[in-house]
Amino acid sequence: MKLLALETANEQCSVSIVDETKTLYFQLDERAKAQTQTILPMIEQGFVQTQIKNEQLTAIAFSRGPGSFSGVRINAAVTQALAWANDIPVTPVSTLQALAQAAFRLQQLTEVTAVLDARMKEVYMASFKLDQNNIMQLVDEEKLLDYQHAAEYQKYTLIGSGSALVKESAIEFQHITATAEDVATIARQNAIEKHWFSAEQALPVYLRDDAWKKIPEQGKS
Repeated sequence: MKLLALETANEQCSVSIVDETKTLYFQLDERAKAQTQTILPMIEQGFVQTQIKNEQLTAIAFSRGPGSFSGVRINAAVTQALAWANDIPVTPVSTLQALAQAAFRLQQLTEVTAVLDARMKEVYMASFKLDQNNIMQLVDEEKLLDYQHAAEYQKYTLIGSGSALVKESAIEFQHITATAEDVATIARQNAIEKHWFSAEQALPVYLRDDAWKKIPEQGKS
């Protein structure tokens, strides 16, 4: 098994290549909104470093959103292009699930409510619990909520960039951010279970249906 995992949904860029048991390659570029310039060179560097070719991949995993509109779009577009060109299946991974997985990786938290700042006084939010395979699994529904309703929707420990927006005192884990490592961890289990899709199903999830209309309001490109 060889998996390529991409994460650009959080205004940074990271790429990972993994096999059944270990990480073969990982690179992170934390510069905001540099995904379009860095994603393809980072993938190519990963192939060179691991001596793996596109056609040898078992699947391509990507963070499918919700998150930065442009970042989610880039992630899906690059995944589709690589998957179509090489007839490789895809594994979409929720950005919120990847964030929850990061909380387990970094802080050993096993029950979390993942919250991402969605701008416009709203957050993306969902709760997750660790399963027997050490994968964080969704226990409710991913939602776009205003701060008041988000506070009512909280189930577990708040993590992620929207934590303090929901509850002012929830600052301990607001720094946690998902990377391609977390996407790869979830995707590895999906691949074991052959839970993947064809390239045309590498679709972004925005939650905010008219996100394309509100980019200027969000101050994003």
